[in-house]
Amino acid sequence: MFDWRLKRAHTIGLARCTSFRAHIYNESNIDGSFARTRQANCPRTTGTGDNNLAPLDLQTPKAFDNKYFQNLIQKKGLLHSDQELFNSGSADSIVRSYVNSQTSFFSDFASAMVKMGDISPLTGSNGEIRKNCRRAN
Repeated sequence: MFDWRLKRAHTIGLARCTSFRAHIYNESNIDGSFARTRQANCPRTTGTGDNNLAPLDLQTPKAFDNKYFQNLIQKKGLLHSDQELFNSGSADSIVRSYVNSQTSFFSDFASAMVKMGDISPLTGSNGEIRKNCRRAN
C-alpha cells in the first residue's frame, strides 16, 4: 500500500512532462493559470517535449520547506498524485497542518526518513534493479 507521506519529498525536484501532461490538460482539480503556465513548456502532443522539466514546488523549487503544501491548497500541485493529497479527502487536514507549521512538517519528515532507513532492501538474486520503475523486468 502506498504511503502518501513519502510524497513530502516533492518539496524539491523536477518532473518530466510525461509525468504531468495528463494533469495539466485533462483535469479540473488544478488552477487554470498554473495549468496554462505549465502547458507552455509541455505540449499536449505525446512525443513532443516529453523530457521538458518543471519544478514540483512552484514557489521554492530548490528549498526544503513547506511551500509545496501551500501549492496544493492553491490547486498548484504539478502531479495528479500530489494534488490528490488536497482534494476534499482525509489528507486535507494534514496538508493544512504542514502549511501552518513548517516545524511539524520537518519533524514528521525526519521520522519518515528514519523509518525508510530501517527497511531492509532485497539484494542479490532476491532483488531486482528495474530498467523501468513502473514494471518488473
